[in-house]
Amino acid sequence: MYLIKRINKKVIFLLFAFYLKLGAQTYGLIDQQIGHLDGFILYAPLESRATFLIDKCGLVVHQWASNFKPGQSVYLLKNGNLLRAINDSNTAFISGGGGIEKFDWNNRLLWSYKISNSLTCLHHDIYPMPNGNLLAILWEKKTKQEAIAVGRNPDLVGNYVWNEKIIELKPKGKNEAEIVWHWDVWDHLVQDFNPNLPNYGSIKDNPSKLNINYKASKDEDWLHFNAITYNEELDEILISNRNFSEIFIIKHSKNSEGIIYRWGNASAYNSNLQKSQQLFSQHSPCWIPKGFKEGGKIILFNNGITRSSNPYSTVEIVSPAKNLTNAYILDETLKPDWIYSDTSAKKFYSKNVSNAQVLKNGNVLICEGAKGRFFEIDERKNIVWQYVNPIGSKGLIQQGQMDETNRVFRCTFYSKNYSGIKKIDRKTLKASKLNQSSKNCIPGQK
Repeated sequence: MYLIKRINKKVIFLLFAFYLKLGAQTYGLIDQQIGHLDGFILYAPLESRATFLIDKCGLVVHQWASNFKPGQSVYLLKNGNLLRAINDSNTAFISGGGGIEKFDWNNRLLWSYKISNSLTCLHHDIYPMPNGNLLAILWEKKTKQEAIAVGRNPDLVGNYVWNEKIIELKPKGKNEAEIVWHWDVWDHLVQDFNPNLPNYGSIKDNPSKLNINYKASKDEDWLHFNAITYNEELDEILISNRNFSEIFIIKHSKNSEGIIYRWGNASAYNSNLQKSQQLFSQHSPCWIPKGFKEGGKIILFNNGITRSSNPYSTVEIVSPAKNLTNAYILDETLKPDWIYSDTSAKKFYSKNVSNAQVLKNGNVLICEGAKGRFFEIDERKNIVWQYVNPIGSKGLIQQGQMDETNRVFRCTFYSKNYSGIKKIDRKTLKASKLNQSSKNCIPGQK
């Protein structure tokens, strides 16, 4: 009996080794079922200078090349141009950012713009507006003295505090832009630390302002905004504040007005419901388009890094509370209308990056960014399509290997009839080294 067990173990080992030698399918198209929505996926691997457009068979149908890694979001515009944030490796700030590029479909650089120096840096996310302008998140260094002057506890500040600003840029020429609107956190602060300094007041009674001492430490990265999006119908901007574990809504038309809605972590403004925290270092909140299932609500990726000693991620859809006059109400007891999680052996968890998107047919596309994994679930939450980014820090990852450098900030679905999808020469597709799928392509829903 002992000999048989030894033989069995040896056979299993040899089969496993042979399987790896052949190349186990660990990257590219992993799974595809009837019910996925036909179309294309745009994404930019964080360790690559390329941006890829793939179809639902996992084939790279188009790509763009840059001199910079992403910093970090990317968009395919309706005219076929590619808009991407870039990482210029500004050592004055910890995270990727510094500028923006716009390419045409044929990879010609049309416009580039940088805000990247020792005091300011574009970072994480940009958003194309219907008027041709774009929104961008801007880090801005404030000195220790400047922070103390507005009420920061001197024991809870290092040499700098990184403030956050939202700017609206109007592109000009090939490398210029005009700032036509801005919203500055520094204009919307409250503190209850020193009554002799500006902004003194009750934190609880001023939820439209940010407590300069909440999450305060000697770490320069105080707020860490990581996503921004715009709702033209409402003329509102949605912001993700990762360090506060909150989402904010502000009015685009009024830079003098503070936060009009916030949700996710009541302790950030000393609410009576301080133990009702619901967001945990979230990413990529965005409005679901009207006409879609759950249209008008907000979908987000709740990373969950500080959720518990055994963290897990969720995707959530929430409908902000409003009164009879359609004004927002702060209600931290508000629960999500829909949640996706996976507590099975294949743990669904991404400690950072990531996003989710509701599709026209009611499916949801999810980017588990830390693993470079994209998957689509149907209305019963069954996985009907799955793809893993095959690009890591050293280029193409060999099948059967594991590489944790294939992270992706976000992926975005575009339908087959999207105007930004230009002519694709499918005769050249199979020649790409990226196209290693071992699966037969299953047509998706149209």
